Amino acid sequence: MNKILITGGAGFVGSNLARALLDDGHEVVILDNLTRAGVRSNAQWLKTGPGKERLTVRKGDVRRSGDVVRSMAGVDTVFHLAAQVAVTTSVTEPRNDFEVNALGTVNVLEAVRQMKESPRLVFTSTNKVYGGLEHRKVRKSQHRCRFSDGIDGIAESEPLDFHSPYGCSKGSADQYVRDYGRIYGLKTTVLRMSCIYGTRQFGTEDQGWVAHFMIRAAQGLPVTVYGDGKQVRDILYVSDLVRAFKSAASAMDRGPGGVFNIGGGPNNTLSLRELLEALKSLYGRKVKVKYGESRPGDQPIYVSDIDLARRRLRWQPKIDVARGLELLSEWVPEAIRLSS
Repeated sequence: MNKILITGGAGFVGSNLARALLDDGHEVVILDNLTRAGVRSNAQWLKTGPGKERLTVRKGDVRRSGDVVRSMAGVDTVFHLAAQVAVTTSVTEPRNDFEVNALGTVNVLEAVRQMKESPRLVFTSTNKVYGGLEHRKVRKSQHRCRFSDGIDGIAESEPLDFHSPYGCSKGSADQYVRDYGRIYGLKTTVLRMSCIYGTRQFGTEDQGWVAHFMIRAAQGLPVTVYGDGKQVRDILYVSDLVRAFKSAASAMDRGPGGVFNIGGGPNNTLSLRELLEALKSLYGRKVKVKYGESRPGDQPIYVSDIDLARRRLRWQPKIDVARGLELLSEWVPEAIRLSS
């Protein structure tokens, strides 16, 4: 049995990861400030579920190095998920965004470095480190954007271009994690994630758009689309992401870590307009839509090239878009109940 720390472990992704690790028999420590919508109900879900005797939930903040050091005692693996996750919030509150994402990550790295036996560290980065991808040629059809320069997805070799305070803070953290691996010999892996969706997600307008649209549609409420709605993302169901986390951690026992794009890949893409059509079919009524201006750093299309993860991590998605949306729809009534 291993002892594992998850920063931000009461969030959507963190709680799913914690549940899987508890089911595998591990001891899990969660460090979370418990301020975001839904995290307290996620923490309670874990506290009352199987393996609860192996779970410790610590209320704390990665911006405080003491909280991080105390939470890391005796762990052999760290999944660093704690973050400020919304581009829009980063634009209005750039200092807070920097302190959570950049300073918080340095605090985690320093705590790892100071341990007698440094644990493995898996860090969740973002596709936003590649910027707006303005140099990539795009063509538009009725419902979606497509790459028109001969590629299916964005690989890890894509030039970095931090756009928006969020892109800068996560990009800085991404590079710090990489460099601590090089300079100090730590076992580190960076996962640059695309759009993740699934159960335990309380989507908002700023983050978690698939769940947000579905929850609003289920309630008969309008959604706001920023831009023309033809923006495309590869989407990944959360249980597939959990498998990627496990694969990334175990791969560090076979050799050096690295940087990997993690998403649904070219076979699991969805535009905002296509999601709206799927929701119309699911709920038997058209979703009310308001349109607004495009937001800073919003890529017209982002699709992950996941070939490196397939080869090095021995991982690939199992749940396709249709099945993933079905699974999410089964969770939506619970999300609405818990949010009311």
